[in-house]
Amino acid sequence: MKPIALRRGEAGAETLDGRIACHDVRDPQGRVAIRKGQTLDAEAARLLLTLPWGEVHVLELEPGDVHEEPAGARLAQSAVGEGVEVKGYSGGQWTLLATRRGLLRVHAAALDEVNAQPGIAVFTLYDLQPVEAGEVVAKAKVTPLAIAERVVTHVEECARAAGGLVTVRPFLPRTIGSVTRESLDARQRARFEAALQEKVDWFGSRLLPVRYSGGGAGAVAAEIQAVVAAGADLVIVAGASALDPLDPVFLGIGLASGRMDRVGVPAHPGSLLFLGEAMNRPVLGMPTCGMFSQATTFDLILPRLLTGERIGAAELAGLGHGGLLSQDSAFRFPPYRKSAARGELPE
Repeated sequence: MKPIALRRGEAGAETLDGRIACHDVRDPQGRVAIRKGQTLDAEAARLLLTLPWGEVHVLELEPGDVHEEPAGARLAQSAVGEGVEVKGYSGGQWTLLATRRGLLRVHAAALDEVNAQPGIAVFTLYDLQPVEAGEVVAKAKVTPLAIAERVVTHVEECARAAGGLVTVRPFLPRTIGSVTRESLDARQRARFEAALQEKVDWFGSRLLPVRYSGGGAGAVAAEIQAVVAAGADLVIVAGASALDPLDPVFLGIGLASGRMDRVGVPAHPGSLLFLGEAMNRPVLGMPTCGMFSQATTFDLILPRLLTGERIGAAELAGLGHGGLLSQDSAFRFPPYRKSAARGELPE
């Protein structure tokens, strides 16, 4: 592409026709008559010559160049993966929206490669952020007024090889069982069950009646087996003493043909979260008090499990980066209630 500066008297309609305006040109009333980025056809070229200006800057496309708007449209379309669509163009930017409720996944390596190309800009929400249908998850633009075709082709190939730069993985409808060992009074039980129900409902899953286990490891194992027999795809266990390796919950998981993958995670609040498996079902556990908040490690891991992701010790170890959770981290949590801010569960 070739930038050209033309002074009054040097420019005629024939020299302007087909070139791109590099800046706005206003009429005598101060209104924009020729907009930045506009391709000047014969009519626009004649209009430009009637406007008050001393010097005008235009861009001449050379073979192999593409105007920013069609180039940006191609960039945006290649950036969308499953669960994302291109919706709207404004101010030089293409908007990408989630088409469903789910967990945003950003393919960071491909995104970095695309953004490393001169003139390319794709900017997103954070990876692993819960989003609603219709929520803006990314924007894409070509920053110069024109760009080389080879650059556009390269970023298209890179983005498509990754299956899109951004995808939204849907929450899969699951049946969830819950077992707790703690002796809770009627009011505490009602509060616990209501909080868990609210979360499960938001994901579009079904919660089986909560089972309360007393006694030793055998009783815990029996309750886990019972919720699995009732159809549970995922078991939530509350009330274990995470600091006691011989806690009946841990022993009970073992008796239910299970294992523990990790007890304790590098994040707070929720550092006593534990994850295991029993009867080929994921088991996610925490102290009972952790259920009353919607801003703990439980609320970071549950969404991932409900997209079908397999979570193990390595994924839990990865919570350390950004694991100091605070009110500023609210965007990372599901908005369980429309009437409440993310990361806040009113009493």
